[in-house]
Amino acid sequence: MRKQIIEYTSSLDALIALAKQLNTYENQYQMDSADFFTQYSQGQTSDDEDFVEWAGSYQHYLALHQELEDKLKDVA
Repeated sequence: MRKQIIEYTSSLDALIALAKQLNTYENQYQMDSADFFTQYSQGQTSDDEDFVEWAGSYQHYLALHQELEDKLKDVA
């Protein structure tokens, strides 16, 4: 499967896209991303391609969320 690289014009656009992607995984596997990531980090899931991508997307989501939160604190 060939992966596609998508560039976003802002961190907020990327965060929204990641949230949509996470929602797709959550619906498909009937599990919250935070719960999944806890299990994944503890080795309680397989290393299927979907799970590896889900974990990476969730880590990216958390990093972007923190970045935007920090920027908002600087404005206040």
